[in-house]
Amino acid sequence: LEDIVARPFLLSLQGSVFNTWKPMWVVLLEDGIEFYKKKSDNSPKGMIPLKGSTLTSPCQDFGKRMFVFKITTTKQQDHFFQAAFLEERDAWVRDTKKAIKCIEGGQKFARKSTRRSIRLPETVDLGALYLSMKDTEKGIKELNLEKDKKIFNHCFTGSCVIDWLVSNKSVRNRQEGLMIASSLLNEGYLQPAGELSKNAVDGTAENPFLDNPDAFYYFPDSGFFCEENSSDDDVILKEEFRGVIIKQGCLLKQGHRRKNWKVRKFILREDPAYLHYYDPAGGEDPLGAIHLRGCVVTSVESNPDGRKSEEENLFEIITADEVHYFLQAATAKERTEWIKAIQVASRTGK
Repeated sequence: LEDIVARPFLLSLQGSVFNTWKPMWVVLLEDGIEFYKKKSDNSPKGMIPLKGSTLTSPCQDFGKRMFVFKITTTKQQDHFFQAAFLEERDAWVRDTKKAIKCIEGGQKFARKSTRRSIRLPETVDLGALYLSMKDTEKGIKELNLEKDKKIFNHCFTGSCVIDWLVSNKSVRNRQEGLMIASSLLNEGYLQPAGELSKNAVDGTAENPFLDNPDAFYYFPDSGFFCEENSSDDDVILKEEFRGVIIKQGCLLKQGHRRKNWKVRKFILREDPAYLHYYDPAGGEDPLGAIHLRGCVVTSVESNPDGRKSEEENLFEIITADEVHYFLQAATAKERTEWIKAIQVASRTGK
């Protein structure tokens, strides 16, 4: 997997191979996009060449679907992708555009080349530095920041990152900190939030990272989300929506009546602990909610409709009211992450 330049994720894909929306395991390579039925498959279901292709985002071809982007090949074949949330779509669009641009310029696009292009010392361990930055006590503090009538949750400013690198003695000065932060950004350890930081990443400046108090960034697995800031002080959110978002993403959910499986976007909140699920095609209101306080969650190898074990990665939530929910993750690792997050919320949430 050395040629992969973007983290694979479960996306909905529609195109010439599939005429309906299906969850697929999608991998961005330096010269194309491969998609698999599941991560463990040895061969892809198809491949979309990027040479000469164009990318459209946002894509409005499907009015009721949110976070869609389109890739049109040289043969005028359209392929549509739907991400689980805005920041995920923007990350895919940003990396795919870079890959297409590198192909046009005869360059090889791989995140490993970032270290050489900015002369990053070989002694710098970006992975270890990232873990230090995320330390709950000594790392960078995640905040809720407001700008342009929007609230950015679980993020921090560019200046805070450089301040931390200098005070932590990870760098000798702010200029060196800017180089390290740019490398962290290019490697995917940091993500831009807001127009200012996103424009810097998409631009041609020497440093895609901004040492600026108005440039916002976030950790990719922090639960970051952006919301409009209402000026109406009388607006009172429902109790179950007051919890902090700690995880979100797409899973397959089994229906209680028809026992059919559908892709749903899940948002996990704690204090109070709720798991809301939405139609990935859009809509602000959830289709349902699972109150997690006192629930039991565990992985399972089979379920009532007898799905094949090699395609599963299933887990089950049993609420305090003894309601059973069967869910399916894309991978065993993802299943474990969801189970651990739900277990924490069920113990600490109201």
